[in-house]
Amino acid sequence: MKEKAINAPSDDISENSGLTYKHAGVDIDAGNNMVDVILPLAKSTTRSGVVSELGGFGALFDLKASGYKDPILVSSTDGVGTKIIIAIASGQHTTIGIDLVAMCANDLIVQGAEPLLFLDYFATGKLSVENGREIVAGITEGCKLAGCALIGGETAEMPGMYNNGDYDLAGFCVGAVERKHLITGQKVKTGDVILGLTSSGIHSNGFSLIRKIIAVLGLSLKDPAPFDPSISLGEALLMPTRIYVRPCLSAIEHGGVHAIAHITGGGILENLPRVLPKGTQARIDARKWSVPPLFNWLKNAGNVPTNDMYRTFNCGIGMTLVTAPEKADAISSILSHQGENVYVIGEITSLTDQSGPIKIENYEAPWGNEQQT
Repeated sequence: MKEKAINAPSDDISENSGLTYKHAGVDIDAGNNMVDVILPLAKSTTRSGVVSELGGFGALFDLKASGYKDPILVSSTDGVGTKIIIAIASGQHTTIGIDLVAMCANDLIVQGAEPLLFLDYFATGKLSVENGREIVAGITEGCKLAGCALIGGETAEMPGMYNNGDYDLAGFCVGAVERKHLITGQKVKTGDVILGLTSSGIHSNGFSLIRKIIAVLGLSLKDPAPFDPSISLGEALLMPTRIYVRPCLSAIEHGGVHAIAHITGGGILENLPRVLPKGTQARIDARKWSVPPLFNWLKNAGNVPTNDMYRTFNCGIGMTLVTAPEKADAISSILSHQGENVYVIGEITSLTDQSGPIKIENYEAPWGNEQQT
C-alpha cells in the first residue's frame, strides 16, 4: 500500500539556513502577540472565585469564595458547528464567540447551575491576531452576559490541518448549583405548564442545511435577506445565540421550575423529552408562539419537510421551562421583566398511548396548514 504524502507549508529555504517552526507554518511570535491581546479581555470577565491569572498551566477557582456551601459541579462542552463557515465567508468574527459561550452556558442552566468559569479552544491554519482578537472579544462578551470568567484556553496554529483563514472553536464551561437546588426533571408532573422563551434567530444549529439551501438558490451572503431586506443574509444568519442564564437563574430562585430544556440540535422534538420523567408527555400547541419569518423562508426555499424543521431548528423557541401551574404566571413575569419574550406553549400530560414523550398539536399551523400530529 502506497503511503500518502504529507503536505506541509513550503517556504524558500536558503542553503545556509535550517528549518524553523515558522518555516513549517507556526508563528510563535504571533501566538505570543495573541496572548497579549487576550489578557486584558479575559481580566474584564473576572468574578468572585477566580484566584489565578491567564498564563499558568492550570486555572484556579475557589467555590467557597463564590458563596457555595454544598455545591454540585456541572460541566458542558460544545462548539458552534458550521456557523463558523458563515462567519469566515462574511469576514465577520465579532459575534461567533458569543455563540460559543451561549451553547455551553445555556446547557448548564438546564440543571440549575450558575456558570462560573469558561475555557476556549481556538484552532486555525494560520493565526490572524486581528481575527483572533475579534473572536475572543465575542467570547468575553458572552462570558459577561453569562456571568462566568474566561480563565484559560488554547490557541493552536495547525498548518496542514486547516486552510489559511479557516478556524474552529470549542468551549468548556463549569458551573455550580447547591445540591438541594439541583434540577433533575423528577419533579415534573401532570398539569405542569410549559413556557417557551423566544430565540434570537437560528442560534447555532442547522447551518449545514442552511448553507445547502443558499448554495442551491445561488444566493450571496451579501444579498439582502429575503425575509428582511433591511439587513444582509449574512448578518441575519450571524445573529448571536441568546444567553438565557440570568433570567433563568432568577426564575429558579423564585421556585417552581421543575425542568428546563435548551432547544439546540434536534429541536424541540428531541430536546424537551430529555428532561421529562418516564410516563409523562409534553403536549405543545404550535399556534401559541410566532415562528419568525426566517424559518418560514428556510422551509419554503428548501422545501424542507415539517418534521425536519422541528428536528433541525429551534423554530423561534430557544429555551423551555416546565413549571408548577400555580407558579407559571409569576415565573413568566420574572422572565418578562428581564427582557424575555415568554409564551405558554403547552402542558405536561400522562403518557397514555404510543405517541411518544412529546406531541405537537397544530403541527402544520406555523407553516400555513392546520393539520396536527
